[in-house]
Amino acid sequence: MRTTRLRRLLVAAVALLTASAALPAAAAERPAREDRPAHGGLSAVIRYTEYGVPHILAKDYAGLGFGTGWAQAADQVCTLADGFVTLRGDRSRYFGPDAGTDLSLSSAATNLSSDLFFRGVRRAGTVARLLARPAPLGPSRQVRDLMRGFAAGYDAWLARHRITDPTCRGAAWVRPITTLDVATRFYALSVLGGQGGAVDEITAAQPPTAATGVSATTGATATTGAARDVDAAALIKAVRARTAADSDMGSNAVAFSGATTANGRGLLLGNPHYPWQGGRRFWQSQQTIPGELDVAGGSLLGSPTISIGYNAHVAWSHTVATGVPFNLTRLTLTPSDPTVYLVDGRPEHMTKRTVTVQVKGGTPVTRTQWWTRYGPVVADPGGQPSLPWTATTAYAFNDPNAGNFRFADTSLGFAKARSTAGIADSLARHQGLPWVNTVAADSSGHTLYTQSQVLPRITDALAADCSTDLGRLTYPQAGLAVLDGSRSACTPGSDPDAVQPGIFGPSRMPVLKDAPYAENSNDSAWLANADRPLTGYERIFGAIGTQRSMRTRGALEDVSAMAKRGGLTVRDLQAQEFTNRVPAGDLAAADTAKACAALPGGSAKGSDGGSVDVSAACPVLASWDRTMNTDSRGALLFDRFWRKLTASVAPAQLWKVPFSAADPVRTPNTLDTANPGFATALADAVGELRAAGIALDAPLGQHQFVVRGGRRIAVPGGTERLGVWNKVEAVWSPAQGGYTEVTTGSSHIQAVGWDGSGCPVARTLLTYSQSSNPDSPHHSDQTRLFSAGRWVTARFCEKDILSSPVLRSVRVHQR
Repeated sequence: MRTTRLRRLLVAAVALLTASAALPAAAAERPAREDRPAHGGLSAVIRYTEYGVPHILAKDYAGLGFGTGWAQAADQVCTLADGFVTLRGDRSRYFGPDAGTDLSLSSAATNLSSDLFFRGVRRAGTVARLLARPAPLGPSRQVRDLMRGFAAGYDAWLARHRITDPTCRGAAWVRPITTLDVATRFYALSVLGGQGGAVDEITAAQPPTAATGVSATTGATATTGAARDVDAAALIKAVRARTAADSDMGSNAVAFSGATTANGRGLLLGNPHYPWQGGRRFWQSQQTIPGELDVAGGSLLGSPTISIGYNAHVAWSHTVATGVPFNLTRLTLTPSDPTVYLVDGRPEHMTKRTVTVQVKGGTPVTRTQWWTRYGPVVADPGGQPSLPWTATTAYAFNDPNAGNFRFADTSLGFAKARSTAGIADSLARHQGLPWVNTVAADSSGHTLYTQSQVLPRITDALAADCSTDLGRLTYPQAGLAVLDGSRSACTPGSDPDAVQPGIFGPSRMPVLKDAPYAENSNDSAWLANADRPLTGYERIFGAIGTQRSMRTRGALEDVSAMAKRGGLTVRDLQAQEFTNRVPAGDLAAADTAKACAALPGGSAKGSDGGSVDVSAACPVLASWDRTMNTDSRGALLFDRFWRKLTASVAPAQLWKVPFSAADPVRTPNTLDTANPGFATALADAVGELRAAGIALDAPLGQHQFVVRGGRRIAVPGGTERLGVWNKVEAVWSPAQGGYTEVTTGSSHIQAVGWDGSGCPVARTLLTYSQSSNPDSPHHSDQTRLFSAGRWVTARFCEKDILSSPVLRSVRVHQR
């Protein structure tokens, strides 16, 4: 069968690469004059099937990258171009220094901060130096070719098309790119959980003046006593927020083994929760090099590799992990110079990195960044938390992913894998995933969960010996180590099986193999399977024996019941995705309705002290179906009530039965309706909906929607606090009708299995659709599917692609 499939692919490749065909709608822009036609002979065939999904066929990796760059540009040119402006450090030049970024490639609050960081990366030659390393530390020849081809394909599309998307039509900032631009995007993704999340602190850090002990740019007065410099509670809160399930990135994923399925083969449901706008969107495709590579799935924009996907043998997905991919090092400064620090009693000078940024309508801005053997100095005296640079103490930021350019090769290894063992092998060989877990299943019935993540090698023993006073608080509570930089022995160590110094090797990672189910919803590795808890890993990976999020609890209830029931098929995965069950509602709605009905006079006082008649809410809550389906009545009322209640009542006071590590899925439970915050939250929710003219029993979809092409599209799903698997985080605007835009949530969803035919059984859904261009026919077509709970039947095998009723092909090439 493999020989026959290979022959068909080769015949198709030859036929299509020598034939001409009509351009697909997604790429049918009016041709532009080619001022500088490209040369080099790269080419690919792009075959479009339903919903604008491209199947990219090429004879080699450079050609595959070329086709991918071309096709991504056709769908997402403005979003991509905006990202490349960011990576070049040119946002201030085109958009002004004070405007905010979309946060897709870093945490920078302003364009100026973003530019100072990325121009600093370029000035230091950081990415070029990583590219120069031989594999496995540097990229393989295949990844180099993919990146080179992607840049050429993007540029070729720009050279031959006029842009119709009003976001960047005629914009001077849409420019050709280079391989270095593509590589820098990979780098930005790798450091997103580390340096990329501390951009403002890196670019703002300035030493105090020698005369006054006051920071030269912030005006913060220097103090002595390192333990008093930083608010530990605020720092712990900030770190937890970065790794929490309700941060801007999350996900669910579950793999079922053959012991639970109808045919003895594995199943995988991937449900990433990513931003719906900006440069962290996914984009769907299939990539094929006959006899070498055949994989389908979602790529993060600007990436020439599949990030989350499947092939004929294995499927995988990722969830954002709880491991803290960085640490702080406290520097002991010399009395005479705050840019000199002591290591084993010997002074070392910080390295000065001066960066100049061009500014729209103004003079260039020049700033200095300060670097040490431990990484850049970070400081933000006025921030939350306050992180000062004093006359005696400063803090350096260690991010091992700043030396990691193995992300792409890890993903490419997944694409070539023939089993979960192949997934594990790619992780062990490349060790390139910066901030995610991996969940996988294969056609032989195997499952895998692993937190194979690039983390600084900080063991509990090292933290016990080397933590500062601050670190003794932050490490056990949040996994953030703060080490004593005055001792060289306090540098993170290395494992013999680690490809990079200073990180954990594969043998130290939490791993669960061949469990009946393996699931993660952004909590730690501890309960990937509630019957087989994972323990024994270092605290930096995540907590053990602590309360799980509402989404994790609901997910474990669901998938464990599915595994126990058995006989599972892809249809069961599809049903799980859109069940839209509300775990918080199952726990609290009945008690809420009962307590509502018992309120004296049917009224309660709101937070403003006014009395609100809540009696009409009681029967609505009692009859609510406990889902966030678009036709669910009472869902919106409970949602608004629950948000207000959990925002005002501390978690420890919310429930009568507290959390128990012996029963982590079912505790805490039993809502404490006697808490004064209960009645207040109910009154506020009822008052809010009435003031907005929204009926208490209005169907959810009338007031949770997005607007595309001037028309409302109802959106199912619910917020993190409710614990809904199909997570949706939307903007509340009662004046505009309710939840009017989705900021983050379910994105590239895939339900994958195998039936022995050689073709995977795959159903996919890209919730926000392929193109951000409002003029594209694929701007909202899959969003309408998402609204209706419908899926795309994936076309993977050649016979299925060729039988598509909307098949359109185009040969793309350099001239």
